[in-house]
Amino acid sequence: MDNKVRCSWCGNDPLYIKYHDEEWGVPVTDDVKHFEFLVLESAQAGLSWLTILKRRENYRRAYANFDPEKVSKFDTKKIEELILDEGIIRNRKKIESSVSNAKLFLAIQKEFGSFNRYFRSFLPTKMIVNDYKNISELPAKTYESEAIAADMKKRGFKFLGPVIIYAHMQAAGLVNDHTIDCFRRNEVLIS
Repeated sequence: MDNKVRCSWCGNDPLYIKYHDEEWGVPVTDDVKHFEFLVLESAQAGLSWLTILKRRENYRRAYANFDPEKVSKFDTKKIEELILDEGIIRNRKKIESSVSNAKLFLAIQKEFGSFNRYFRSFLPTKMIVNDYKNISELPAKTYESEAIAADMKKRGFKFLGPVIIYAHMQAAGLVNDHTIDCFRRNEVLIS
């Protein structure tokens, strides 16, 4: 183990450390990556993020590399296959919502030109930068995540409330919640 100071939530688990060091908080503009995080974060509801990270490759396989166009075409037979897939979280409502959310995701892309453009339209800046000293200060949701979640709910999205949306904002670098002593804090800042 190196001597780098990290956000304490990643602990000592190598998978968590890799995710923290390479992905968490890195600005995402790619719509497929946004869709991947939305599927995974929705699946995570009520579970630990580490549980989902351990199944990520299985999700990638099961969800056609997170191609929203392909996922939007999953039929009843495919949904039943996913419910039997031991490599993912086999919750029928979460799986069904991921398929219907894919259709809504595509509708947003069509309306706004990209999902990334839609999502960022709710933010006051390219990246909200917070100055938290420890993870106990991090909010579960914010005004922005509540506004985004309300709009997405109005559009028909499921399993994507303000807490999940805030987790998405953190993961996708829309907000920088690396604690002030974390070595990644300045590395993920965008100009």
